[in-house]
Amino acid sequence: MNRRDLLKALAAAPLLTHAGSLLAAPATDAKLLFVFLRGGYDANNLLVPIGSDFYYASRPNIAIAKPGADNGALALNSDWALHPALRDSIYPMFNGGEAAFVPFAGTTDLTRSHFETQDSIELGQEIGGRRDFRSGFLNRLVQTLNSGKASPAIAFTDQLPLIFQGGVQVPNMGLRALGKSGIDARQSQVIAAMYKGTPLQQQVAAGFVVRDDVARELTGEMQAANRNAISTKGFELEAQRIARLMQDKYNIGFVDVGGWDTHVGQGGASGYLAGRFDELGRGLAAFSQEMGGAWRHTVVVVVSEFGRTFRENGNRGTDHGHGSVFWVLGGGIKGKQVAGEQVAISQANLFQNRDMPVLNEYRAVLGGLLRRTFGLTPAQLDHVFAGVKPAELGLV
Repeated sequence: MNRRDLLKALAAAPLLTHAGSLLAAPATDAKLLFVFLRGGYDANNLLVPIGSDFYYASRPNIAIAKPGADNGALALNSDWALHPALRDSIYPMFNGGEAAFVPFAGTTDLTRSHFETQDSIELGQEIGGRRDFRSGFLNRLVQTLNSGKASPAIAFTDQLPLIFQGGVQVPNMGLRALGKSGIDARQSQVIAAMYKGTPLQQQVAAGFVVRDDVARELTGEMQAANRNAISTKGFELEAQRIARLMQDKYNIGFVDVGGWDTHVGQGGASGYLAGRFDELGRGLAAFSQEMGGAWRHTVVVVVSEFGRTFRENGNRGTDHGHGSVFWVLGGGIKGKQVAGEQVAISQANLFQNRDMPVLNEYRAVLGGLLRRTFGLTPAQLDHVFAGVKPAELGLV
């Protein structure tokens, strides 16, 4: 056998795991975009429990009104509704069977630390066991799909994230410099002067106070929690370019989006969080459209490290919580459903009397999605999430 034939044979050979067992690369056109919302977003105002009086009693200032009210939530079924900021982006995808949600989802990590919990999810390893920071779960997935060719994965981040650390080399491309604030301090003064002496003067001034409060948050804990992630506006602007790269070159992509640590001035149907949902939703819709025919083979998963406290705090915001809501989007998914194990939204069912509980463990949820999306065998899935029984949610 000459050298060229030998290289061809090696390229076609199945993958060897650390233990030396064989992992044949699945033959698939499937694509995965993993979107990480850094900062712990308020899932309770994303997926609104419209049948729960406890929800409205717990959030007198930031609750989303029921469907039918002015700027009310968008009904998904008799129990759940969607934030109105997603009316023109994610809501049509849901009604078209291209979006679904998994509430009560997350990790069993109880630290409520941004960094600890983000690491837990990106590593995808058993909580409480020995952590290997050189082995993120998406890198392990790439290993199962890589048959000796160039890596089919890319991170749209300034630095290679933990989720892609491992034995396969994965490229990264930073996007963080994009999507800066559209109104600077000088423009704020001009706008305030325009409304001085009018009936709207007080409302405009109050709006800028909230904006400044949020900006101060961004310079502290929120900025740290973001870990240099791109803003929602940056993601909206770059979503089509991400789609073009994934359509032509990559099977697996990762992007993190910051700005979700809403301790102060979160807002309800409008305000800071609503703006983030609007930008994120528009970006995801643009991504789906730009993928073209490849969209029917694409799955987008949106997660965050944890949810927020169920009750609003004294600053009309929410604090670090536990259970969250995962989004699952795609042209070929079995959408238009709110999936997974659920319980009634009541004080009795809160975790530690403050948070949404985790009933759908993230490795089981993601394991089930990855198994179906990429046609993984039990051995291949065990390489990605060791010892995990995948959840069968019927989404893929």
